[in-house]
This record gives sequence, C-alpha cells and structure tokens, in this order.
Amino acid sequence: MEEFVGGLWDKLITRTAHRGFPKARVTLREIDPIAPIFFRALGGDPGLSVRAGTATAHGARRSWMERVAGVGEKIELAWSDDTTLHLPAELDVFPERAQNRELYLWLLALAAHDVAPQAPWIVRNQAATRAALAALPGLAPRYRRLVGDLLNLRPKPERLRDQEAAAEAAIRAALTEPGSVTDFMAGKHPPMPVPLWLHPTPPVNTGDARQAGSAKSPQPGSAKSQADEEARKRRAERVEMPEAKSPFMLLFRAESLFSWAEFVKVDRPLDEDENEHAAKAANDLDILSVADDDKSTAASRVRFDLDLPAEADDDLVLADGILLPEWNYRKQRLQPDHCRLQMMVARDAEPCPLPQTLRAPAKRLRQQFQALTTQRARLRAQLSGSDLDIDACVRFAADKIDGVRSSEPGLYVDSRKQQRDLSCLLLADLSLSTDAWVNNSARVIEVIRDSLLLFGEALAATGDRFALYGFSSVRRDNVRFHLLKGFDERYDDGIRGRLATLKPGYYTRMGAAIRHAAAILATRKSSRRLLLILTDGKPNDLDKYEGRYGIEDTRMAILEARRQGLTPFCVTIDEAAGDYLPHLFGASGFVVVHDAAMLPQVLPSLYARLTENI
Repeated sequence: MEEFVGGLWDKLITRTAHRGFPKARVTLREIDPIAPIFFRALGGDPGLSVRAGTATAHGARRSWMERVAGVGEKIELAWSDDTTLHLPAELDVFPERAQNRELYLWLLALAAHDVAPQAPWIVRNQAATRAALAALPGLAPRYRRLVGDLLNLRPKPERLRDQEAAAEAAIRAALTEPGSVTDFMAGKHPPMPVPLWLHPTPPVNTGDARQAGSAKSPQPGSAKSQADEEARKRRAERVEMPEAKSPFMLLFRAESLFSWAEFVKVDRPLDEDENEHAAKAANDLDILSVADDDKSTAASRVRFDLDLPAEADDDLVLADGILLPEWNYRKQRLQPDHCRLQMMVARDAEPCPLPQTLRAPAKRLRQQFQALTTQRARLRAQLSGSDLDIDACVRFAADKIDGVRSSEPGLYVDSRKQQRDLSCLLLADLSLSTDAWVNNSARVIEVIRDSLLLFGEALAATGDRFALYGFSSVRRDNVRFHLLKGFDERYDDGIRGRLATLKPGYYTRMGAAIRHAAAILATRKSSRRLLLILTDGKPNDLDKYEGRYGIEDTRMAILEARRQGLTPFCVTIDEAAGDYLPHLFGASGFVVVHDAAMLPQVLPSLYARLTENI
C-alpha cells in the first residue's frame, strides 16, 4: 500500500513541478522524415545526420517544487559535432504543438547557419541568428513569435538578484535584437537555458574514440534497430581500469548516497550480454566512463582471431597487393596507396543449377527482360522518315526568315531498332552484418544470394554485358574483393555455383571497393556504364574508417566514378539510409528497400527502370 501511494505521489509532484507542456509535446520522430531534407535545403552541412541528443545538466536555479520532486536538473538542447546534428528528442517548451514544431524548424535553420562556432556562447548564437534571418528572411516573423512566447515563459529580470538579473536582461536583448550584446557575465548560477539557441557546452568525448569490435548493423524491424532509433549521444570519457583492491567491501555513508559515486567492477566484454536496467542507469549518469580490461577482453580477441579462416580454407587469391588511395576529409587530401585490395574467388565452388525455389520467378523475369534485347528508338533531325520533326521544322523556318541558309536540313523523325549499348557492374556488400536474420525466416546473405541469382538470370536474357562482385574488409590492408562473375564470363552453372557459396565477410570499407569496381567498369567501351551498389549499412571498419571519415571517403569515391563517366546507384535495406545516402549519391541516386525479403524481386525491376531509355 505504501509503495502504491508513494508511486501516485511521485507522479503527482513530478507532473506539477515540470515546467513544460506535456499535452503540446512534439517528438523528433514526428519530424524525422523532413528534418534532414530541411536542414540541407537551408544550407546545412550535407555530411551531418540528424539524431536525438541527450539531456545535460544546466546548473541554473530550480524552483522549490523542482527541488522537492528531484526534476529540472537537465535539459535537452541542440548541438552538433563532426558527424551529427543532435536535436532534443522531444519539445514541450510552448503550450501549443504548432509552436514546438516551429521550434524544431528554427533549430535546424540556426544549426545550418552556425557561422561562428568558436565564439562565446551568446555571441555565437546571435551571429547564427543574424545569418539565418539574413539568408532566410521568411523566417523572421516566425522567429519573432517564438521569441515573444519564450520571453513570457522566462523569469523576469526584476525578480532576480543583481548579476543574475543583468545576465537575464542581456539574454532578452540578444534574443530581441541579435547582435546587440557583445559582453556577458553570468551570476553565481548559470542563467536559465535558452531553447532557441545552440548548447553552450555541448557534450564531447574526452577520451580516444576507439571502435567497438562488432561489425553487425541493426536490421529493419529488429529490437536492436528500435533501440538504435531511440539511442542518444552521451558524454563519455575513456579512463584506465581502476584497481579494485577490496572488491567485496564498499565504505560509504548512507546520508551521502546522493553525492557520492562508487566504482564497481563489472565484466561486460560481449555485446550479447543484456541488462534491462542499463539504459535507465545510463540516463542517470552525466558522463559514461569506459575502460579496457586486458583480462576481460582477451577471450574476445582470441575468439575474433579464430574466426579468421586459415589460408588453406580461405578463398583463392587472384591478385594481391592492389594499392588504392583513400580520402582523408580531416586533412582534405587523397592519401595515395593507402589501402591494399585482394582479388579473390571461391575456392571450392561447384557448378550447380538454379535452385528450385527460384525457377518460377526466374522464368517470368527472362520473359520480361527478353523484350529489352532490342528496342525502337526515335531518331530526330533525319533527312527522311515517317513523321515530321516539329522542332526541326520550326528552327528551319526561323533560320529562313533570318536569312540563314541550311543545306539539306533534317526535318523528319525516323523509328529504328537499335541494340542496347550498356555495361553494368553490381557490387554487393558481404560484410558481417549480412549474417542477421530477416523476419526470422532467412539471413540477409541468403536474400542477397537470391537477388544476385535472379539479377543474373534477368540480365542474361537481355544480352547486356554485366559483372558481379562482392566485398568486405578487415582494416585498410585487407580489403577483400570477391569475383562472382566477370564481364567476359558467361552466366552459367559455374557462376551460379560461386553465388551459392556466398557467406558473410567482415567489415565495410566501401570507398576502396567502389574505386576498384569503377576502375574495372571504366575499361568497358559501352555508351552507358552503370555501377550498382547493394548494401545493408554504413561504411565501417575496425580502424578509424567509421562515421564521417568513412562516409566522406565513400562520397569521394562516388564523385571519382562520376568523373569517369559512370553512373553510380545504390540499393540499400538500411532503414537509416536516408540520413547519409543523399550526401553520398544525391537525392535520386539511391533507393531504400524497406522489406529486405522483397529485394530479389525489386532488384531486377529497378534495373529495368534505370535502363529503359537506353
């Protein structure tokens, strides 16, 4: 009974002490479909993805009711780092939902025009506000409404002490007239946070950012994917493992529980270990301290080494030591001979026929794609033909009036059959993440295998020249590039046997794989050369090839491919792809397959649409 009454009391006092308006709350998930597009359209860094941040302590005075309820210590504000723009996971600052949604859009505009990131907090936000309003004058009325509503909610300067009153007056002036405040002096306590501005001291990692040893990325519909959607950026530091001299004894005073933090050594070496209370505990911490324990991680290192196949059991190496460059976006330069690629082929791939389950869809695809072997093309400005070319006739009449003579003008349109002049290279991601399951019925690697088999059947029916390759990596000196079908090889049971032996690899150093695939495709003399990339996640590897670094190197590889006259296009089953693929391939250079099980049907039909006008 006491617990029940205590629970009701806790809910009541917490709800009473809360400063916001829960009924008008707007979540980041509600605007997530438009947030990245809006941010980039306003001029924001296209390499930044949009994610929920985390609440941080603000240090400002709290009301008596907040202190009693134990709330109001933290607040969520907007901030950005090298890879991500972090926005509050939810906003209930204003009493109307429309106002809170406008606040989200304003924060996106402000972050897109953060022109003085190194300036003091109040100067930086005034400069960003002025830049945003100058570039986007249509936002000015909305900004003034947000400022007016916010000032009504903030404490009045006359009710504060001397220094705190002066600080609040300066904030009000900076909000009302951006650029009018150049000097700012806080009182004993920091001022109340300003939801319309960027974070004064955003969370940063104070330790080195070493990568975790997992190559798996969450799959759509999984519990892991849902958890990642709700994950927030946390302030972290890397520390040395403390010595637990007396692990069975912790000395503390009971009355100091709220002000002391004790170290408890917990062995958490594996990702498979789960703790249902871990997320709640992390939310209560200001800083997460991460340390390496050699004793606890040795088993994981041995396990990883054992997973590497011996040379006798590995695929055959066709070419070793192919050196490729890599783009370092931090230094803004291309590092020559930075990656080493191995061309490989399956060692024990036996020829085999098409699986029975794929024969019916393969037959339908062959019938559909045989119609693409030749197509009728309308040729304009011909000397003879079945129809008049209206545009050519108008140009000829205008030239005649102007006195311009044209000998034997082509005034007709003719229709003729032409052979398709196309070469396509499909590059498949074979990283360890493809070992995940789809709808508890098949693994991703099996879906990719079936997709490649049906893709091969369809393209063999058209007569188009095509090649199939796969890739994975283990750091920059071991990029594994698997030959599945070369341009000069006939699609037969031998190729099907190679596809049947596909297995998950390691990591995803995508930039190096794209560069080598582009070099192969660039040797073809076709008028149209299509580079299809099939993947299920972001570029990543064990070393620094993670986050913004991997994305920028991949983007540079794609730009290089376009300069060679190739047409890169990406097919992905990653639900989070909308955050980074527009930066890599452009708004129309990729497609997201939301149901991975549909990939075998989607891939051939997508190819038909991409090449229908060739």
